[in-house]
Amino acid sequence: MQLQIIETGEPPAPLKGQFGGYPAMIEQALAPLAPDFSFSTTPVFRGVPPPPLGAFDALIITGSPAGVYEGQDWIAPAEDFLRRAIAAGKPTVGICFGHQLLAQAFGGQVEKSDKGWGVGIHSYDLKTSAAWTEPMQSRVSCAVSHQDQVIMPPKGATILGGCEFCPNGIIEYAQGPAISFQQHPEFSSEFATALLRLRKDRIPEDRINAGLDSLAQKSDRSLIARWIANFLIQNMR
Repeated sequence: MQLQIIETGEPPAPLKGQFGGYPAMIEQALAPLAPDFSFSTTPVFRGVPPPPLGAFDALIITGSPAGVYEGQDWIAPAEDFLRRAIAAGKPTVGICFGHQLLAQAFGGQVEKSDKGWGVGIHSYDLKTSAAWTEPMQSRVSCAVSHQDQVIMPPKGATILGGCEFCPNGIIEYAQGPAISFQQHPEFSSEFATALLRLRKDRIPEDRINAGLDSLAQKSDRSLIARWIANFLIQNMR
């Protein structure tokens, strides 16, 4: 089973050498759960065109420091590629920027939130279950790092989970086999902590401190990774 990772950005340079890029983090999270997966990466944010639809079985879209509404040259072609892949039945998962890109690709609205930065561990309440949310848990806690949010989900979307800060935190799409998460299950607590400390120049100190404190709490990142693996396996043709 070939899992194609659509790379839409990379960690800050001081952290990439220590922790690797987002595709490596995703592979590390998923490989133990799906031994039959093989992984390949296309860095679309560098202008590399996405692969032919026949070259992969499923997709994951990474996080990015970019905003989906910024109009960078590669964003609209990436949206078109996602629409075509999902229409062809390719199971697709978006994470953070990938969550927002999927929503925008299908007519949703993404904005820089007036609530400011979401950092540290955020807990999302699950409003409903799905075949892939096994084992089921009514609340999932995981690292986040974002200013942008899906303000209006696409037509027909099911909001599976969220919180007061981020109501549209987990989405399942009506257009085909696709789900997305604002949370970062690929982030280790060490990476999330280092990233937050690196951003002290742009995030209010009280939010930084609260976020750092929260990262000492239990994360359900392994459960969310299991859900992602379940979804991909159940929907692969």
